[in-house]
Amino acid sequence: MTSLRVGIAGAGIAGLTTALSLARRGIASTIFERTSELSEVGAGLQVSPNAGRILERLGLTEALDRAAVLPEAIDMRSGRTGEPLVSLPLGASARAAYGAPYRLLHRADLQGLLLDAARAEPRITLKLGAGATTASQSAGAVTLTADGTPHELDCLIAADGVRSTLRAAVSGASAAKPGGRTAWRTTIPIGLVPRDLPQGRTTVLLNRAAHVVIYPVRGGRLVNVILVIEEDWDGPDWSAPGNAEELRHRFDRDSTRFISRITALDLNWTRWCLTEVDPRGQWVQGRVALIGDAAHAMVPFLAQGAAMAIEDADVLAEKLAAAPVPEALRRYEAIRRPRATRVWRMARQAGQIYHLGGPMAAARDVTMTALGGERLLRRYDWIYGWQPDEIASPR
Repeated sequence: MTSLRVGIAGAGIAGLTTALSLARRGIASTIFERTSELSEVGAGLQVSPNAGRILERLGLTEALDRAAVLPEAIDMRSGRTGEPLVSLPLGASARAAYGAPYRLLHRADLQGLLLDAARAEPRITLKLGAGATTASQSAGAVTLTADGTPHELDCLIAADGVRSTLRAAVSGASAAKPGGRTAWRTTIPIGLVPRDLPQGRTTVLLNRAAHVVIYPVRGGRLVNVILVIEEDWDGPDWSAPGNAEELRHRFDRDSTRFISRITALDLNWTRWCLTEVDPRGQWVQGRVALIGDAAHAMVPFLAQGAAMAIEDADVLAEKLAAAPVPEALRRYEAIRRPRATRVWRMARQAGQIYHLGGPMAAARDVTMTALGGERLLRRYDWIYGWQPDEIASPR
């Protein structure tokens, strides 16, 4: 068993998965979390098979299946007419093809089951109310200041999200930048959902300069809704309460019955600035590594933000178990940055395709229908079937 002193800043999905991945390889860690009580914000989360396989290897299969909905398919529909364009089959076929099912969860449920596993693991120490502020390095150690107290470590993993404080400890790291879109999020009790909206599936409605994603969470008791709109962010913070009247105005003349019925409901919306971190910046300096959104925050149009963080955690833990810290972190970056860059770029392209209008949208719809669900799903084999020992080339 190694005696490495590993510190992890942040107890979100990236930080908790990293700590568990290290513990399964015999490496102890301390998580420094700024909040005194963990309560994950956000709503729904899609855990694709590439991430699910890693979580299953951590011993979380039963907990995942208790919390998750297993969708039958991803249905792509016209946002104007509601007519189906193509259906990507999931369910048993995805499990057979990729070695794990496609799961839908509430973000708080995933964080909760990771937290339960971390608290049950003697190799993980969780320090709440200990916000990481700065890090400095010497030849043989890194000193993290958390809640005003210095902690000497052999390795520091910055899993403190898109608004990372510790990104400043890595020279050449990319800054977080607004991406010109907002995501309006809410959840709806199942009894209020339009009855003709397909259940047990993910529905994506494609609109001009906007799109909508709808899927069940919490065992089907709630339905998660995300409306993504092209608009600039004008607030000092990166999230704010949303005004439903704005949504009704935005979708009033160009929407399906599904969208208009949802925006007509009296719901609590939260409006988020979709923010990106270019993964082509530096992730590692000496004994400090960025992970997850701190390194490569991406738009959610491939539903891979959390999955990329989970993949990061697995690779980083594997490398720390096999090599000295600076070398291990360099290997981690060499494997993960090309992969994350390719996904980051493809997510951007997906957003452009989803938001087409006019003749370009008509051509998109015809192409999707002609390809069919099976062939379209195969285009994501490189994402869902990825193995940790692969090094993907960016495109």
